[in-house]
Amino acid sequence: MKIFFVVVVFALGMAAVGGVNTLFSHTNEMDFCTSCHSMKTNLEEYQETVHFKNASGVRATCADCHVPKSFFPKLAAKVLAVKDVYHELIGTIDSKEKFDAHRWDMANRVWAKMKASDSRECRSCHAFDSMDLSAQDRNARKKHPRARMEGKTCIDCHQGIAHIQPDEPDLEGVDGAKPAMETTN
Repeated sequence: MKIFFVVVVFALGMAAVGGVNTLFSHTNEMDFCTSCHSMKTNLEEYQETVHFKNASGVRATCADCHVPKSFFPKLAAKVLAVKDVYHELIGTIDSKEKFDAHRWDMANRVWAKMKASDSRECRSCHAFDSMDLSAQDRNARKKHPRARMEGKTCIDCHQGIAHIQPDEPDLEGVDGAKPAMETTN
């Protein structure tokens, strides 16, 4: 009887892991990520960047940049992403105008997350050790070694690389108060 119980629990556990992985795979698809109206703006911006169209034909997807590969960080990112769906549903960011009104705050949260992880998702494709500095333009050839030496992370210099970099809001005369809204991870 004990063996049967252990086998059943093991089988249920494996089925649960398989189900979670299937769910994660589906929610990492570009079509799923951009199915909300508010993400159409991001999709249009992304389609004009080197991460979408380039000479090599390599294309990064939403998940490549916003979802960690390791299970527990991925799980945390997926849980945090639920708030994006929530804000889409309640209408906080369901139009381009509303999305743009919150863009600065949302972008800063994404940048802070990327900085805290040492641009982990960027580094799954880009690594200082793999860079051919001689093939880079003069500016990059000069800055990449210095950034590495100074311990900078990708997002320190490459904000706005896949989406329009928002302008910092003019808060003059607002007593330094910033609007608080919890969206995007």
